[in-house]
Amino acid sequence: MQQDIIEKYNVPGPRYTSYPTVPFWKNENLSVTQWLSTVNKNYDHFQSNEVSLYIHLPFCESLCTFCGCHKRITKNHGVEKPYIDAVIEEWKLYKSKLPFQPKIKELHLGGGTPTFFAPEELIRLVQCLFETTHVDPAACELSFEAHPNNTTERHLLSLYDFGFRRLSLGIQDYSPIVQQAIHRIQSVEQVTKVHTLARKIGYTSISHDLVFGLPKQQLSDMLDTVAKTLALRPDRISLYSYAHVPWIKGNGQRGYDESDLPQNEEKRKLYTTAKQALEAAGYSEIGMDHFALDHDDLARAFRAKNLHRNFMGYTTQSTSFLIGLGMSAISDSWFGFAQNDKSVEGYLERIEKGEIPVFRGHILSEKELVIRQNILDLMCHFETTLHPDPRYQAMNDQIKIDLQDLIADKLVCVEKDTVCVTEIGIPFVRNICMAFDQDLVKNVKLEQKFSQTI
Repeated sequence: MQQDIIEKYNVPGPRYTSYPTVPFWKNENLSVTQWLSTVNKNYDHFQSNEVSLYIHLPFCESLCTFCGCHKRITKNHGVEKPYIDAVIEEWKLYKSKLPFQPKIKELHLGGGTPTFFAPEELIRLVQCLFETTHVDPAACELSFEAHPNNTTERHLLSLYDFGFRRLSLGIQDYSPIVQQAIHRIQSVEQVTKVHTLARKIGYTSISHDLVFGLPKQQLSDMLDTVAKTLALRPDRISLYSYAHVPWIKGNGQRGYDESDLPQNEEKRKLYTTAKQALEAAGYSEIGMDHFALDHDDLARAFRAKNLHRNFMGYTTQSTSFLIGLGMSAISDSWFGFAQNDKSVEGYLERIEKGEIPVFRGHILSEKELVIRQNILDLMCHFETTLHPDPRYQAMNDQIKIDLQDLIADKLVCVEKDTVCVTEIGIPFVRNICMAFDQDLVKNVKLEQKFSQTI
């Protein structure tokens, strides 16, 4: 990839886990009534009782300075029980308000550090969620994120016995210098221990999360990290670009100087080198930032164009309704988004009052729903078709105009109303999506909203 192309498109831009993206949500005081109206609309439209559940478990014993998640740092494990109690109560509140009896298709425990919690508390949580809810074990995907340093055999066995088969391990980078900079110290021996034990127990899909662009990260570090990862041969590998947004995440991302961050060609080389090594080892690029072996469900879904993407990331379960439980968790009814209170105290207080704890969100217009589908298709399938309705002709014409530079640089091709990402355009999918994003036209100052796209 030419350096001038990288520099041209390495601009601040959204990651498009949703459209509209969170900074452009318009309902800063979204009421529970407004939110539930979109849930009812979802059921009326799709006539489906299938739901995805994301549970945010925010506690960590130490701060990883690269992390952009909502978390609470504490070594006090007395917080576990009251928090789990609150999440269980939140699910009961939702069930009392839903216009149908939910059928859980997927559940993901994220954080924070889910394995901060004792295995008994995690099992109590999922048991209480499932005991009065329809679940088909053969058609429900259960997964959790784990920190290699505090994931025990009891965690792995307890969750496996309940039905969990997917495990995601946060690796980032094996370099001691990089680990020191991001305050995430874990040895390859510890990762190997947890990975090998999970495989022995019977986990069928293990993912390793790697990050490029971290402070003090060198090309040799990336090569070493990828080599050690390939030695364990996880089924899936996430290769994320580090999102440097200290203006959003506060002092946590100020544990190093900006001069420590790889820039432009240096950062791009970290990605391309890792990508080449992964593909040479038999991994296929799946959507954006993800790689998988051919046998993995994610790879099969991508090939069949059944891949879906929501706030949990890429998934094979294409439910139209996602419920986020826990502090700061985001729910998605397709027609609207709602985020829970972002503080532990505020979340617990709302639950104690018997309230679904949403505090902001966004209700999508018909036009936004069209754009949302286009962006989702690009993210999942690397292609989309512009909506044929004459009402959107002016918008479609503007999108084609905004794509002209990308077309000239051979990153995307347009034939009639079909937009396809080229192979060399895959790393620039976010930039391509930005041509569809109507919010960005009016909001040109993006430096204090988003990280760099590349």
